[in-house]
Amino acid sequence: MRIALDAMGSDAFPAPDVAGAVLAAQEFGDTILLVGDPSKIEPELAKHKTAGLPLQVIPALDIITMHDKPSVVGKAKPNSSMHIGMKLIKDEQADAFVTAGNTGAALSIATLYTLRRISGVKRPALTAILRVGERAVILLDVGANADSKPEWLEQFALMGKIYAKSALGLDDPRVGVLSNGEEEGKGNELVREASALIANLPLRFVGNVEPKDLLSGDADVVVSDGFVGNIMVKSLEATARTVSNLIRQEIMAGTLTKLGGVLAKPAFDRVRKQTDPFEVGGAPLLGVNGVVIIGHGRSNDRAIKNAIGQARKAVSGQVIASIATGLQERVETERR
Repeated sequence: MRIALDAMGSDAFPAPDVAGAVLAAQEFGDTILLVGDPSKIEPELAKHKTAGLPLQVIPALDIITMHDKPSVVGKAKPNSSMHIGMKLIKDEQADAFVTAGNTGAALSIATLYTLRRISGVKRPALTAILRVGERAVILLDVGANADSKPEWLEQFALMGKIYAKSALGLDDPRVGVLSNGEEEGKGNELVREASALIANLPLRFVGNVEPKDLLSGDADVVVSDGFVGNIMVKSLEATARTVSNLIRQEIMAGTLTKLGGVLAKPAFDRVRKQTDPFEVGGAPLLGVNGVVIIGHGRSNDRAIKNAIGQARKAVSGQVIASIATGLQERVETERR
């Protein structure tokens, strides 16, 4: 494969981005196209053993920061690493694009300036892949569409199901709608109308899903509007961080607890690995006509490497073609 990586994406670019690309090239053996400013990328590459690795630098001199407005950068920075990276997919010079940069800018550039939407897609959806023990749960939308319509959530459910099956290897993924209660009829008008539509899709619909059900692994794909989904993800991240800090403080509070902490460290490390978002690395922007994986701005080298791994899964699973086919089959079913 040829994976384009936004080398100017992470908060600390390009160090973690370049290091992650090196790790990915070593582990996967695919060609990694480092898109960005060569004067910043090449000194970082020089810090690593790259002899024989399939790494290539693609110049892109405009840099999109986390503070840039998505509505502006599309036209204002046409030579950005995001523009160039996504154009590589459009021109069939890359199979996927990975970025830990400005999410809003990535969404805008993908949908309005480069890749566009898959035919039939009403709105793209940002996703999050949450680790629940040894399982993965896909939550979408998590920010692309703060105000949504029932038919958009219907498509999110179908795209999420296809991604879970094609890229994550789940044979019969369970799909639910995030709500304030499990019972049928719970939720606001959007949830109720979307649930009625999703129930008629060719998928395994499990109905309403509360946050506790999401975390207990009772669904594989959970659908919501972007406003609720974004708050859900940020709440989970904040809770995990707070609980981790509290445990650390209490362990260090006394001699006995310090000793117990040392003995329990292997268990804590296993829990941390199961809940660490960097173990996933990134999640797809579903609905655009190309594989785009978006990671967290705080990504380290391991997260970048794993985000590239997610891109490889999406390409191998032919996610874009599968979504296009699934939507077309849905249209034909409605016509009949």
